[in-house]
Amino acid sequence: MRMLLMCLVVLSISTCRVDTDRLEWSLVLHGGAGTIKPENMTPEKEARIRTALQQALDAGQQILSGGGSSLDAVETSIRILEDSPEFNAGKGAVFTAARTNELDASIMDGKSLNAGAVTGVQAIANPISLARSVMDRSPHVMLAGRGAEAFALEQGFDTVGTDYFWTQQRWDQLESRRKAQKATSEDKHGTVGAVALDHDGNLAAGTSTGGMTNKRFGRIGDSPIIGAGTYANNKTCAISATGHGEYFMRLMIAHDISAGIEYGNQSLKASARQVIQGKLTDIGGTGGIIGLDKNGHRVLEFNTMGMYRAWTDSNGDTGILFYDK
Repeated sequence: MRMLLMCLVVLSISTCRVDTDRLEWSLVLHGGAGTIKPENMTPEKEARIRTALQQALDAGQQILSGGGSSLDAVETSIRILEDSPEFNAGKGAVFTAARTNELDASIMDGKSLNAGAVTGVQAIANPISLARSVMDRSPHVMLAGRGAEAFALEQGFDTVGTDYFWTQQRWDQLESRRKAQKATSEDKHGTVGAVALDHDGNLAAGTSTGGMTNKRFGRIGDSPIIGAGTYANNKTCAISATGHGEYFMRLMIAHDISAGIEYGNQSLKASARQVIQGKLTDIGGTGGIIGLDKNGHRVLEFNTMGMYRAWTDSNGDTGILFYDK
């Protein structure tokens, strides 16, 4: 009888044991990867980028530390980055060859595997929120162009004029690319994204972009493609990507990292490194990802000279980095 009671006690303790390895909450952001070098950065520009990243971190941290959801933290943080002209998303979106701005975004819930995405929108200031509405308020995953904007009006979104997205920096980039007669993402991938883990153990990921400077109108990259630029699954990880989208779509980068964990029994760090430094690099692709595993431990993996990245978590570990070191 004594042995039976001891076994029951041991069983009870093991069943109720809390996973002490899991963080209460965690948040990681990115603002693009590419040729990001100190010698190309003025103190003023670095300060503006750092301020925007910090504001996005602070907003997401407030949600997560207060018991809010990972989805809310991801959406709110990305909205702040979309509102900054320093990034290629929302306000700072690049121009197409037709001198228009076409914006893409996606968001995914790791608990339900539900997702929402929009592509080619031209009159919505915060595409990430429209993607969230597609996820929450429609039976669809992705809406495009005029259909996405019609849905936005039905949902009460305000629209903006084309002048909202105009910035001198992006216009100058377009003119430079037009003279070179090419579309490019070589210099910097300014896509923004966020991944988060909340108190309930739910992961979420989101990504937003203006695409490639001088891209053909109607071009769609990886950012709104679930599994390519965005993926979240409570069983594995949450990923947001930034880079040359054509390569990320060919490899389905975000899901491939998750698959390495689920089917290959790899850690997030090992899977991300294999995919970015191995598969992506091998086919000539450039860019990077931010990720969180199911316990809230982060990875920041890229094969470029730098990536704007920031993080904070319930242990008080926080930071902002730009360059490869």
